[in-house]
Amino acid sequence: MADQLIRATAAKGGIRAVGVITTRLTEEARLRHQLSYLATAALGRTMAAGLLFASSMKRARSRVNIRIKGNGPLGGILVDAGLDGTVRGYVENPNVELAPTPQGKLDVGGAVGQEGYVYVIRDVGYGYPYSSTVELVSGEIGDDLTHYLATSEQTPSALMVGVFVDEKGVSTAGGLLIQVLPKAARDESLVELLESRLASLSGFTSLLRAGKSLQDIFEQLLGDIGLEMMPDVQLVRFHCGCSHEKVLGALKLFGTVELQEMIEQDKGAEATCDFCGNRYQASEADLMQLLAEMQAEG
Repeated sequence: MADQLIRATAAKGGIRAVGVITTRLTEEARLRHQLSYLATAALGRTMAAGLLFASSMKRARSRVNIRIKGNGPLGGILVDAGLDGTVRGYVENPNVELAPTPQGKLDVGGAVGQEGYVYVIRDVGYGYPYSSTVELVSGEIGDDLTHYLATSEQTPSALMVGVFVDEKGVSTAGGLLIQVLPKAARDESLVELLESRLASLSGFTSLLRAGKSLQDIFEQLLGDIGLEMMPDVQLVRFHCGCSHEKVLGALKLFGTVELQEMIEQDKGAEATCDFCGNRYQASEADLMQLLAEMQAEG
């Protein structure tokens, strides 16, 4: 199944549901960054969540940044996702592995750590971006971002994100976001019904591996309470907007003295994009042109 995002509503618009398949883009991130199993699961969960968060934004160039910084050995996770269906991200320590949990699962919580913070920045395309910070609750990412939605955005939400990865790579990945909007939140029986159904799910990747589609999962959860599937299916992908030109622009930040040293000592410069791993070479001629431009600009 292609990586894709679908939307739905239920309870006469009182419930908003979004689902995303991110298998291929998570595998691309694994290969680009040479991620361990644990790092793949952590980054994959966060990228799926980033796309789900961005799906509710309105302006075409809107983007969401999610940074998770815990006290575990994985270090930080940074993801950038857009309403246009593009996402990118990286982890600070991509080679971390830990023993499985007693349940035989990847110990993402242990790798991320249970002490730290979640930082979310929403850039709506104009004005100042909206930012918010909450403390980690488990390090498992899904729980932490659900806590963020309830605490910072004050929206009753259920977020399920998952990645199944083994020696062959990523076989399933994605997520599901269910939000109860204010007009439905007053119906306690509806909220309790939804909570019980979500609790009965065996796990998002388990459903996908059992052959369930996003539509099947929505039907299971919301089929008898007025489910309405949105007709558009949005394709999602790993994409980074870095380029040689942007790297040259960033090199100007070093200043004329540092650029002159690069020319004299290194005869050029090399830069690597943290988000996608692409490497860029700036030749001696490139640096001399930059230096001339900066001197001309005063």
